[in-house]
Amino acid sequence: MTLSLDSIAVPDIHPDAPLTFRKARLSDIDAIHELIGYWAARGLMLVRSKALLAETIRDFHLVLAEPHEGRPGGLGGVCGLHMLAPDLAEVRGLAIHPNMQGRGLGKQLVAACEAEARAIDLPALFAWTYQQGFFEKCGFTRIEKTNLHPKVWSECQRCAFFENCNEIAMYRELR
Repeated sequence: MTLSLDSIAVPDIHPDAPLTFRKARLSDIDAIHELIGYWAARGLMLVRSKALLAETIRDFHLVLAEPHEGRPGGLGGVCGLHMLAPDLAEVRGLAIHPNMQGRGLGKQLVAACEAEARAIDLPALFAWTYQQGFFEKCGFTRIEKTNLHPKVWSECQRCAFFENCNEIAMYRELR
């Protein structure tokens, strides 16, 4: 049996719904998993298991769409800040609901991760991405994978695409 991309969907939310930003809760795991899975099924990001999401739930910032014009509310976007070393954290799991694209939510979620990093005096951020232009607009620059912190590679070894990684490494100094 083949899984069709058409069968992987996210709940319908109104693109003009009022928004709320907050940190993730354990009760958000299913919605986060679904939104990340939506984009992962399209080859645009890596899937995250529910177990991994539970372990790292405190990493994530969310944007929630309120019910609006007869449509239910739901998860509008997610982005995580994952500590890797005392001098580096990864911006990861950035996903925006397809109905919420183009509203600047991705940039706002990355900014929330950056603010959190600055609040704990973290000197640098990095991200793996297929969306180089987006991260450049957020102040990141492309770097060679060989220049990444050794801790990054220990995380990468658990990835199914470790041997054939085609993601782009992006880096941002915060000091």
